[in-house]
Order: sequence, then structure tokens, then C-alpha cells
Amino acid sequence: MQIGPHPLTGNLFVAPMAGVTDRPFRQLCKRLGATLAVSEMMSSQPHLRGSAKSRRRADHAGEVEPICVQIAGADPAMMADAARYNVDLGAQVIDVNMGCPAKKVCNVLAGSALLRDEPLVGRILDAVVRAVDVPVTLKIRTGWDPQRRNAVGVARIAHAAGVRLLAIHGRTRACGFTGNAEYDTIAAVKDEVSIPVVANGDIDSPEKAREVLARTRADAVMIGRAAQGRPWIFREIRHFLHTGEHLAPPEVAEIHQLLRVHLQELHAFYGEECGVRVARKHVAWYTKRLAGSAQFRQRLNTLERGEEQVAAVDRYFEQLGALDRRLTYTEEEPAA
Repeated sequence: MQIGPHPLTGNLFVAPMAGVTDRPFRQLCKRLGATLAVSEMMSSQPHLRGSAKSRRRADHAGEVEPICVQIAGADPAMMADAARYNVDLGAQVIDVNMGCPAKKVCNVLAGSALLRDEPLVGRILDAVVRAVDVPVTLKIRTGWDPQRRNAVGVARIAHAAGVRLLAIHGRTRACGFTGNAEYDTIAAVKDEVSIPVVANGDIDSPEKAREVLARTRADAVMIGRAAQGRPWIFREIRHFLHTGEHLAPPEVAEIHQLLRVHLQELHAFYGEECGVRVARKHVAWYTKRLAGSAQFRQRLNTLERGEEQVAAVDRYFEQLGALDRRLTYTEEEPAA
């Protein structure tokens, strides 16, 4: 599979997630087997470009190529300008967000709200594709609600506009993240267009990845929430798809070191004060359902300095490693 001039060595993508897929997380997932990682969405509003949040999201220093930046908005001219702006900052692929279900995004008629206006979808995609000389991709849902699943029609528009790859979350905007993702619509899109199609939604295990690839005949799968606190899921899926066998659970010592480096990268990327706050949620995801994790997280959330946070993680994982060499998950303990 290839996106424009960029050959891809696998079929496992990291879904864009606001507040999660920052540069440290994208790099980590790529080191652990992900083929492509899409950035957090960048607003097309010019007045937001100077904010600290936007400047961090536009920072791709040292990132493994291809660098894929997602943009969001509802005005064709502004979206075209945002595409040019991000290419000038190093983006090698521009991804258009028409899949975000968040109210604050849909209330300004962006994200998945655009699926209700197919002519506007076409104008936006035409404008963005014409504006840049890098490949343009698109992320959508299956429709606005179960009564209006129009992903096939949107896919035709995207294909005609010159979009080079289409990722589809198997839920409508109305569904949010509730219920089960459905894959029949993704399969119908795959039958309709010749560009690569990526299936997204509820892919949380090697078996589920294989099942979704078979059911949809998609070219790749995109993983979001299941990678939170478990970025090694990409190597687990890759190994299973290639061999039909499962990798052994990771060793405690390896995950300890992985998390330790992740924390240090977050502290450096955000600065200590903000980095410590951002790191708390990642530590919570890493340690969920591990022995003694509820009490550990409660203590961790009182710490304000990066070195204290790293030292607390060191102590916890040393204790965990004394219990078992490999990660062993249990029922989540009640908060202390």
C-alpha cells in the first residue's frame, strides 16, 4: 500500500485522538509496530495558530515519516489555507476530519456534521486537494445517524476529488462510541472505490483485527482507544497477522522502561508542569487492572514534579516485577 509517494510497510494505523496522539505517543506507536500515525486535529481557524496548543501540535521534530496532519473545519477556503500552512510546517500527508463526533466540533458544522451536507463535502475536498501537492486523505463515519448512512456516497465524492485514502469509523455520529461498530458499510465502500480503505472501530485484539480485515476487505485497520496504555498492541497484531500465533505478554521490566521513557518525553515536549498533568492519564491507562494500581494512581496524582512522577513509577513497577516477570491483569481494584 502507498499514499502518494510514500510506501507503507504495514497495514496498522493509529487513529487521531485529541489529547492523546501527540508527537511522543505517535512516535511510541510507530516504534512498536504502527505503520502510520495521524496527528491530533488542527483547526483551520487562522486565529488559533498562535496558541501554545496549536504550536505543539504543529511540532514534528524528529518524527518518523510520513508525517500525517489532520485538519478540521467547514469552510473550503480556510481548509485549503490550513492545508498549505501545515504542509509548510512539514506535513507530508493532509488528513481531512469529517469523523469527529464531539459536540463542540459538530456545533460549528465541522467533523462528522459535514456528512449531512454532501455538496459541501465535495467543495472542501476539491479545495484541499487543489491547494497542496501532498496526498490528501479523509476520515469519516458511516453517516450522521443510523437512518442516514451515506458513507458510500461520501466515498464516491472523495474519490472524484482526488482523495488518496479513506478511513471509516464503523459508527454514525449519533452512535458516538456506544454499541458495537458495524463493518458492512465499510465493506460496501470498499466495493465502490479503488483507493485504499481503512477500517476503524472496536479493534482491540489481534483476532478482532483479522476478523475486521476479512469482513470488510479493507486495506488496513486503524486503532484508537485500544492503544491507550497498550501501544504494543500494534506489534501483537502484526505478529498475529503474519504468523497466526500470539506473542507472549510483555515483561514487566520492558513496560517499565517503555513508560519511563514515555513520561520523560512528555515532560520534555510539554514542559514539566503541563507534562506531569498530561502524563497522569497515560500512567492510568498503562496500569489499569494491574495489581495495586488504584492506590498507586491515587498517590501519583498528588505529585507535581517530573522526577517524582518517574520515581513513583520506578517503585511501582519494581514491586510489580517482584510478583511476576510478565504483565498480569486482574479485576480493577476499587479506589483506596
